[in-house]
Amino acid sequence: MKTYLVGGAVRDKLLGVPYHEHDWVVVGATPEDLLSQGYQAVGKDFPVFLHPETKEEYALARTERKSGPGYTGFDCYASPDVTLEEDLIRRDLTINAMAEDNDGSIIDPYGGQRDLEKKYLRHVSAAFIEDPLRVLRIARFYARYHYLGFQIADETLQLMQTISTGDELLALPAERVWKEMEKALREQSPQQFFIALQQTKALDKLMPELSLLTAEQFSIVQKASEHKLSLTRFALLLSQLDTHSAETLCEKIKAPKEYKELAMLLARHQQYDSEIVNRAEVLLDTLEQLDPFRREQRFEHFLQCCELKFDSPRTTQQLRDAFIACKAINAGELAKQGLKGKAIAKALYSLRLEAIHQLLTTTDKE
Repeated sequence: MKTYLVGGAVRDKLLGVPYHEHDWVVVGATPEDLLSQGYQAVGKDFPVFLHPETKEEYALARTERKSGPGYTGFDCYASPDVTLEEDLIRRDLTINAMAEDNDGSIIDPYGGQRDLEKKYLRHVSAAFIEDPLRVLRIARFYARYHYLGFQIADETLQLMQTISTGDELLALPAERVWKEMEKALREQSPQQFFIALQQTKALDKLMPELSLLTAEQFSIVQKASEHKLSLTRFALLLSQLDTHSAETLCEKIKAPKEYKELAMLLARHQQYDSEIVNRAEVLLDTLEQLDPFRREQRFEHFLQCCELKFDSPRTTQQLRDAFIACKAINAGELAKQGLKGKAIAKALYSLRLEAIHQLLTTTDKE
């Protein structure tokens, strides 16, 4: 029984970039061997175990055979006679198909170190084409390492295009597509994820609403690079679409509620000019539509998007100041005065409008 560190930890250690997860492969063992040592079985489709102390994942060396559509359509074979090389060859990229033994020696049967040096994302074997999820994974790795100069190898691009011309991509669950997209939005160069999918025709199948966007339009997601909020980046991306297309895409990929709400808020409120900041009625009506009184964090995210997308710092600051002025008004005091229902709403609107008028008057005098 031998244990090897594999995958991302080996790759990123050689690249000299931070990594946090450790994945291990165990060769020459059975599930009973690991269970007897206190490991906890967690894998449903193949034998994966948690270390009794570190809780890191240890997987028995295995092979896979295509048996059905989609990325789950594989039969797994795990046995003590499966070699490390047989386990590594089923992986997606050469740079992910390396291992490190207990002495720190690198086992690299498929040229991963060579491709790290040449900065290529290259598939390990022709079996790459059997898993449609790999189109999204390679695009995500491209978004992660593009800033280091990595490119997708031409032959790998061709295989990604071949996958995209069939129907295998359509077999991917929307939740899995979203998971890869959300991860990509947090990478160093998120726009490259969409550019790679566009280049390989995968966008046409998975997200046709985005397929006609230009590289310049995709690059808007890079504007949020300082805080890498996938929530903000998603909203900025969808702000490049019309409202109907944005909503259709959200439904198609089953975007989480907070992502969809912020994206639709930004898509519906694209016009910010001097008319808004100079008229109290417009400012208040805009605030009521944005609903910061109940959803303050979403409102702040919305303003962050506006600051990144539009060159209108005065407008966003006026919206923020107007909200602060309105927030200071205590609706509970109106109830104490005997007002009820619509009467409270009417009085609250009048007080908020007066507060914004005062704000604008003060601003004009400065």
